[in-house]
Amino acid sequence: MQWKKWTSVALTATLSASMLAACGGGNNGSGSNGGASGNEQGGASSEAPANLNKTGMPIVNEPINMTFFTGKSGTNGNNFEETHVWKTYQEMSNINVTFDLVPFENLTEKRNLTLASGEYPDGFYSSRLTSADIAKYGAQGVFLELDDLIDEYAPNFKALMEKYPMLRKGLTMPDGHIYSFPSFYDPNFPSMLIGTPLWVNKDWLDQLGMEEPTTIEEFYNYLVAVKETDLNGNGLNDEIPYSGTGIGGLIDQLKGAWGLGNRGLAHKYVDIDPETNEPRFFRITPEYKEVLEFVHKLYSEGLLDEEIFTIKSSALYVKGQEGLLGSTIVPNPKTLMNQENFIGLGALEGPHGDKLYSHVKAPLVHVGAFVLTHKNEHPEAAIRWMDHFFGEEGALFYFMGEEGVTYTKNEDGTLEFTEEITNNPNGLTQDQALAKYVTWLGGSYPGYVQEHYFKGSESLPESIAAGEKAKPHMIEEIWNGFNYTEEETDFMSSVGKDIQDYVTEMEAKFVNGSASFAEWDSYISNIERMGLDRYMDVYTTAYERYNQAE
Repeated sequence: MQWKKWTSVALTATLSASMLAACGGGNNGSGSNGGASGNEQGGASSEAPANLNKTGMPIVNEPINMTFFTGKSGTNGNNFEETHVWKTYQEMSNINVTFDLVPFENLTEKRNLTLASGEYPDGFYSSRLTSADIAKYGAQGVFLELDDLIDEYAPNFKALMEKYPMLRKGLTMPDGHIYSFPSFYDPNFPSMLIGTPLWVNKDWLDQLGMEEPTTIEEFYNYLVAVKETDLNGNGLNDEIPYSGTGIGGLIDQLKGAWGLGNRGLAHKYVDIDPETNEPRFFRITPEYKEVLEFVHKLYSEGLLDEEIFTIKSSALYVKGQEGLLGSTIVPNPKTLMNQENFIGLGALEGPHGDKLYSHVKAPLVHVGAFVLTHKNEHPEAAIRWMDHFFGEEGALFYFMGEEGVTYTKNEDGTLEFTEEITNNPNGLTQDQALAKYVTWLGGSYPGYVQEHYFKGSESLPESIAAGEKAKPHMIEEIWNGFNYTEEETDFMSSVGKDIQDYVTEMEAKFVNGSASFAEWDSYISNIERMGLDRYMDVYTTAYERYNQAE
């Protein structure tokens, strides 16, 4: 479909605005002090408001105003309203959105204070609301039920839920209602779901005459060879076989070689027992003990960075830039360390023949990326505003901007940013150059992320290659996060958190040797005494409820 230039520009803004999706207060009949006009909590009115156009643009005939509480990353500009995408979308939609920006580092505190105050905005955009927040304030009527509104005014999002039933499962709260739009990764975008592959230095593999590791044993042998060889040729024994920020990422990458974590990274303690087909707490299984024994072996033999328990990301990136690393786990060594000589590994086969790639994020990354509050007087318009960015044209504009200005289309249909973005004449980085056009930088936005228009580090050729390599052994059923009742949330945030914290503490001790594996049975007994049976009861109940949300 061909668009006039103005419409294309407006589309860009539309996509961004939709992803912010909030409704609300202000002048022009959109005040923030009243209840939802023509809309009762739980559904849309039977007839569209007179000012609303149910399809096409503008969304409303007479302008309305909305204010959104909005999370902001350091890479974004300080005035969303002045970015190209939102200026254009305002003109296109007739909806004037004020983004009340809160830096991500202060977001949780400010968001909680706002929710506790009762002085609500028209909506929360990119505010990282948790499922517990949504369930609580949804049940109280603070957040609007969106089920009927989506059915009536969000054809793009409705179609997406029909295509991916997991989306509806992950968004449905314990009371059976949907209150939010998410940040959703295309399940067919494997490099995005992996996020941070296990990278190895291809140049060093070649120097060593070794093939790319495909088993746990081959990976171990590579690390040993890196430790014993002056691969960077500086005459010093300074090569680091593996480095990362903590051991959690490495454990998550390796556990699939023992068949563990078979429902993905959203569930780091529980998966499905293949023998019983029931949920299991896999962190106490014999297989998991073997995972920790293997990582302890790496640590005790000096194959892990001696600073692995304390190193920060910035220091890790410096070591990478200095050419010291044999392997690591980051989004992409090219973008973070200026290293183009790394390849991502696929699934590694373990000692018992397991070969599962379980380091996979849930496609439903942020459940509460966008919600509307009962202060919003124009929920129908706000839903239309948001839904645009879950469609193909809106998403393209939100992520890529305007064709001919921020991106070009190649003959094969692929997209790429213009020289102004990738090689800015004023010396700006890519993110700095993009910041005046778009606001998705830093993540947490509501929207639908697909490979062909998302140009982050996960879309670089080496990341795509890693995703394709992992795909044949990737877990078949990925669970989104479960949504708990208030009582279940209280338990999981107290006793459940204590159990998880204890597991993390003991993992570190087993790996660094301060706890002996002779204490494994005691470790299990302690977890059981802490309330493991109740933990699994809550988990199983939430799992059953998740499966019923079809």
